[in-house]
Amino acid sequence: MEGRGEILTALPPLPELAIVLVNPGVGVPTGKVFAALKQRRGVGLPLPPKFSGAGDLVDYLKTTSNDLEAPARIIAPVIGEVLDFIAGEGALLARMSGSGATCFGLFASDDAAARAAAAIRTAHPSWWAVASRLLPAGGMLGE
Repeated sequence: MEGRGEILTALPPLPELAIVLVNPGVGVPTGKVFAALKQRRGVGLPLPPKFSGAGDLVDYLKTTSNDLEAPARIIAPVIGEVLDFIAGEGALLARMSGSGATCFGLFASDDAAARAAAAIRTAHPSWWAVASRLLPAGGMLGE
């Protein structure tokens, strides 16, 4: 997704990977985040033709960033706490989603993701946290 969400490019099929979604329960007005955006770096990045596994996806994502994270963290500093907590629970990668405040961590296994989500809920009962999975290659919701 690029621009303000109006430019969509299909991804190669995603490998199976566990994910934890976390929202600290704070409002992050999208308009304010875009207004505070100083620099756009993530435009026109080439996509690999395929991801041969979870490691490929994580390695690729480590070469990218969410340009909206820096301004969102200024508006809602708790986003940094969320990302640090997710990373501290063993995530292969922790990032903010969209313009915030929901963040995610990619995990090597369903068990690791479930343990991380439980630890987050225990340490921060006011945060919403759930473990799930990326849709497998060719998977669709409702299948």
